[in-house]
Amino acid sequence: MPMQPKVLLAEMTREQIRAIARETTVLLPTAAIEQHGPHLPIVTDTLVCTTVCQRAAEIAMADAPVTVAPPIHFGSSHHHFPHPGVISTTNTTFIEVVKEACDSLERSGFRHVVIVNGHGGNDDAIRVAARDSSLARPLSIAAASYWTVAWSALVEEGRATEIGQLPGHAGAFETSLVLALRPDLVDRASFPPALSGPPYSADARHRPAVNRAGQALGDGPGYTDDPSRGSADHGMRFLKIISRELAAFVVDFARG
Repeated sequence: MPMQPKVLLAEMTREQIRAIARETTVLLPTAAIEQHGPHLPIVTDTLVCTTVCQRAAEIAMADAPVTVAPPIHFGSSHHHFPHPGVISTTNTTFIEVVKEACDSLERSGFRHVVIVNGHGGNDDAIRVAARDSSLARPLSIAAASYWTVAWSALVEEGRATEIGQLPGHAGAFETSLVLALRPDLVDRASFPPALSGPPYSADARHRPAVNRAGQALGDGPGYTDDPSRGSADHGMRFLKIISRELAAFVVDFARG
């Protein structure tokens, strides 16, 4: 019986990597280790991003060879200080780490890279890193946060904005994802009070960035909307949509 191709780069030998690098598209998860309110683990972004990358790769493998690189755990999270549980890099450092990871992948023979991000603070930085890397090395690179790729489907099919902000931070959306993946890591007894505010609309991604002097997410409660509205059922639906949409994007990218 033929062996199923491996999906995780970390589980391959150097010779297995040499054999597949030229033909495969490698997904590079980027995330963060940071506070997620009083109820979610600091590994939330990394847990979700690595999961959707692996699931998307497994779906996409039917149409194109895809490999998932080990995640870059630490991201640009300075805006979450002074809450504890934040291990952050500066934007400059994060961009350089991503660029050097892409450089290393190219040196191993890879020619197609998709940077898949799971932390809002990295969203602009991954685009800068992708652009610079594609200019410096013979690489075709795409870069997007997983919710960007799946946005329309999450809103229309998943009805994600009906329970809270998309993606928000440690709100109902992310709480649902962790409840679906690792319910043992969710401290339900510590669900904080609901916060009011409209869900992010689809055009929120294209609005000007405004940073008020002396204001940061870490100065507030460290979460958005109402985490108690999240559920494992919502999370399973969101994960299915994200994995499917990311897989479709990766296949399109791989085919040029």
